[in-house]
Amino acid sequence: MSPRRCGALLAALAVLLPVTRTQPRTTPPASHPDPPQVLFKDLFVAVQSARIYGDDKAFPDAAAKAAPAAILAEYHAQRPESPEALRRFVASHFTLPSEASTVPSRPEHVSIVTHIDELWDPLTRRTATASAFSSLLPTPWPYVVPGGRFREMYYWDSYFTMLGLEESGRHDLIEDMVRDFAYLIDTYGHVPNGLRTYYLSRSQPPFFFAMVGLLSSDDPAASLARFLTQLRREHAFWMEGAQGLRPGTAHRRVVALADGSLLNRYWDDRDSPRDEAYRHDTELARISGRNPKQVYRDIRAAAESGWDFGSRWFADAHTRATIITTEIVPVDLNSLLFGLEEAIRVACQRTVDEPCVREFERRAHQRRAAMDRYLWDPAAGAYLDYHWTERIRVPRISAATLYPLFVKAASREQADSVAATIGRQLLEEGGIVTTTQNTGEQWDAPNGWAPLQWIAVSGLRQYAQGRLAETIACRWMVSVNRVYGETGKLVEKYDVMSAGRSGGGGEYPLQDGFGWTNGVMRRLMALYPAEAADSNSEQCPKTGRL
Repeated sequence: MSPRRCGALLAALAVLLPVTRTQPRTTPPASHPDPPQVLFKDLFVAVQSARIYGDDKAFPDAAAKAAPAAILAEYHAQRPESPEALRRFVASHFTLPSEASTVPSRPEHVSIVTHIDELWDPLTRRTATASAFSSLLPTPWPYVVPGGRFREMYYWDSYFTMLGLEESGRHDLIEDMVRDFAYLIDTYGHVPNGLRTYYLSRSQPPFFFAMVGLLSSDDPAASLARFLTQLRREHAFWMEGAQGLRPGTAHRRVVALADGSLLNRYWDDRDSPRDEAYRHDTELARISGRNPKQVYRDIRAAAESGWDFGSRWFADAHTRATIITTEIVPVDLNSLLFGLEEAIRVACQRTVDEPCVREFERRAHQRRAAMDRYLWDPAAGAYLDYHWTERIRVPRISAATLYPLFVKAASREQADSVAATIGRQLLEEGGIVTTTQNTGEQWDAPNGWAPLQWIAVSGLRQYAQGRLAETIACRWMVSVNRVYGETGKLVEKYDVMSAGRSGGGGEYPLQDGFGWTNGVMRRLMALYPAEAADSNSEQCPKTGRL
């Protein structure tokens, strides 16, 4: 039998294989420090269940004043039960975090550029050491935090923050943050969601290769080669378990599709309520009527995606209780992994490692081919997420469809189709809307987010769609300028269907600061100076629906 016929036969047989949701180990490697939920056991459950703090993140971020075992023994001896007694016990045995980090108010008549440039230092943290019994993960170099309740560095946020640091001439901070991320990969085997022990069981969208690319615009290959060890180790983290995976099965973050192609999904190594959102998660599991451990896993996997939460992960497109994140092969993640594989190939070329070049050239080629087979929908003119357990594309458009353009995984024809589709379905008065679904979740309509605007603008510019890119950038700057003009604030998200309003939804109040908004706004203002001060979308280039 010819190799081609043999391959076709194997693919046909694979379709008949049952789809199974392989459940690997449910805890991270032993080298990872335990999160507060594990360390403080029933005390943690009691405190979080009693709702003695307005933010579920407060207690996990507290630093214990003694060893966890000693505090637990004291707790069991005293048995404080009322909320007030629990509050007194926690105050005696823990140092609670300070209130959400405040951002300096805008001085009157200060331009948005000056305000952003002056925010970098107040948002910079130095945590080379941490309390022995704190959940904070120390890193050697300074970093920029998003702001508000987010007191620590976060993974994917940081790339978009770096875009603004570059425009502000803060190359020192970009270098420091890249070295911090490399340190995290060396120490833990991956970049955690954020700098907390309770984030170690998951990562976030893998933008490390893009961060490294910012270090030298003249010779990005040299920077990639400098961090090749960490790039390859991050890739190994996302592909762990791929070897020998049967078609129709999954292991951790890898999915083997019906024809044997490998793509990836979001995941978390734990299947318990999130430390930082304990009440939300236990209540959702209760009302879902489903296996709580699977609900917790899917909630956590959505947190790894960065889109927590939105209709992309909901079986019914509307209700968080139907969350099925681990059943979805997402466009954005696989695009970024294609970008990572291409970055490793380039780095290996620079180091003259031909076997590595061939390996990652093959990996990138195979991933792009699988994305074309499973994620590209010609009828929709868009890349769609794939529901791998049901073997169907999810028929809902989201801004994630622009990620293949960002990493140059799309053909020119595909990019033109995506541009036409988002112009019809996602382009709004204030920029690109996240999805077409209005669920009340923060990663759905009417919200727009700075990172998605940059993915759109950057991706479209690479495919000669400059007019649409400029329109999106201009409308987004209108949104940011209006809110800034009225409030003096740069916020986490915006209502792009009513330019001039902050966004809503989510598990916590709207946050001010805000790292990635500052970064993307600063970069767009440099790219499009003629539109940088616009406060009316009618002034923007005409394209799409408006």
